[in-house]
Parts: sequence; C-alpha cells; structure tokens
Amino acid sequence: MVATRLQTALSLVYPARCLGCGTMVDDDFGLCGTCWRDTPFIGGAICDACGGPLPGQMGVDAAHCDDCLRAPPPWDQGRAALVYRDRARSLVLGLKHADRQEVVVPASGWMARAVRDIVVPDMLVAPVPLHWTRMLSRRYNQSALLGRAMAKRLGLSYCPDLLIRARRTRSLDKLDGAQRRAIVDGALRLNPARAHRVSAGRPVLLVDDVMTSGATMAEATRAVRASGAGRVCAVTLARVTKAT
Repeated sequence: MVATRLQTALSLVYPARCLGCGTMVDDDFGLCGTCWRDTPFIGGAICDACGGPLPGQMGVDAAHCDDCLRAPPPWDQGRAALVYRDRARSLVLGLKHADRQEVVVPASGWMARAVRDIVVPDMLVAPVPLHWTRMLSRRYNQSALLGRAMAKRLGLSYCPDLLIRARRTRSLDKLDGAQRRAIVDGALRLNPARAHRVSAGRPVLLVDDVMTSGATMAEATRAVRASGAGRVCAVTLARVTKAT
C-alpha cells in the first residue's frame, strides 16, 4: 500500500516521458506514437547473417543480403533490432555519447525479441569491449549494458569481460570495409582469465550497439572461435544499411 502510494506520488512529480522527444507517455521507458512510427524496427524478411532487412515477406528458408552473399561473415547467424536511421539513430547516439542509459531498458527488450529464434541452451552472452582509455572517458560500455540487460531477459549467462581490446583503435566513421578490417585486425582477444567459459565448444552470442561493415564483430568472432567456442551468433541494437 505504501509502495503504491509512493509510486503514484513519484509519477506525479516525475511523469513518464518519451525516450525520443520527451513528451509525456503512459509508461516509463516508452515511446510516444509519433516517435514509435519514426523508429525503424526490423521485421519481416531479414538477412540471416547480419540481421538487416530484406525486400519481400518472411519466408521459410534463410535468406542473405548481397553483402553477406558476396563476403559471408565468420559468425553463424546475426540479428538486429533497428535500422540505423531516424529516431533509432538518435536513441543509439544518446546511449553512446550522451549518458542516456535509460535507453537500455526498452532496447534490450527489442534485441531479445530479435534473437529468440537463434538462441540456444547454455549460450554465453558477451559484449564487444571498449579500450580501457575509452572506458575512462565514457565511464561505461553501452554494448555491455545492452548485453547484460538482454541476457537477463533471455535467462542466459553473461560475461562482460570475455573479450578485451588489446589496443585502442581510431574511429571507424567514414571508412570503407577494407579500412575498417585493417584497423581492427588483432585489436580484440579473449581474456585468458575467462577462457574456460568458452571451452568445449560453448555457443556464444556477441553484442554490440551498431553494425556497419561488420569488421569489429568479425574480429570478435575470430577471437572467441580461436579459443574453443562453438556456434557464434551476433546481435546489435541497430544495423546500418545502404539506404541509411
């Protein structure tokens, strides 16, 4: 009774607001109707490798986009919740650079729904890591926050430091795929103290906030595969597409 009254009082003082535009909404961590329409959720036909949207309707057989057919990624399957544009882009950037950690609550739910068809028992969830110098300036790894919340929703084990970034890499913005691959080559490796968690072919679900060329996710996949992991899948909050 007391808790209910306290919650009611708090809602009057701090009413729930849309994560996108700040207007009042019915529930915390929600989007208003306009922002929901402006958020490009991925649904229907998707690429089974990178999770990007495909034209047409969802079919029985797994399909792949042109990029993944031309250069198949090293991971087994991939999913994404949003196309990186419009409201999705502002939500991702807010989480990444503006300390908008409240985005994690709904975003982890969107990601959990996106990966339900590729999750297998005993899968270990692990985020793509930041270099320690970037962690000092940013104070948190947005991929780690998303991974932890998503793993909890799915009832999966979570390992925040399965991978470590061996060196700091420059920003990959405005670089092509070949340049991105060259920069991240050898930048990620398995944490020796966590090697036992992926031994004997344990499946791994790698988590990142955005996928562009897939170079960073590919490097993370190679690192866990080289250490004995079995099936490796990838999930991102948003996927950059050619139309983005």
